[in-house]
Amino acid sequence: MKVSELVKELNLVVFSGENHLNREISGGYVSDLLSDVMGNAREGNVWITLQTHRNVVAIASLKELACILLVSSLVPEQSALDHSNQEGIPVLGTSLSTFEIAGLLYQKIKIAR
Repeated sequence: MKVSELVKELNLVVFSGENHLNREISGGYVSDLLSDVMGNAREGNVWITLQTHRNVVAIASLKELACILLVSSLVPEQSALDHSNQEGIPVLGTSLSTFEIAGLLYQKIKIAR
């Protein structure tokens, strides 16, 4: 499944990284602790978080994640948007809670396999 398909199917907001929605999704990771994501997220994962600052983009780029998905109608800081466009990491958003979007993401990825 590609990020662009996920955006359409879950009606996600694309905050930045529009030119990189063709990234393949291999799974998902849910955490708000940056060191946890650095140690455990896998390449191609969708990172579900409530962190909105620039450092999330740096971690996502380092780990070669498919995208960052912000929950609960959170909006990324401008520095995060700028950095995401530079690094080619899409930052997406949803009004759903972490619990709700994680369940939906799991179902979409499970079906796509």
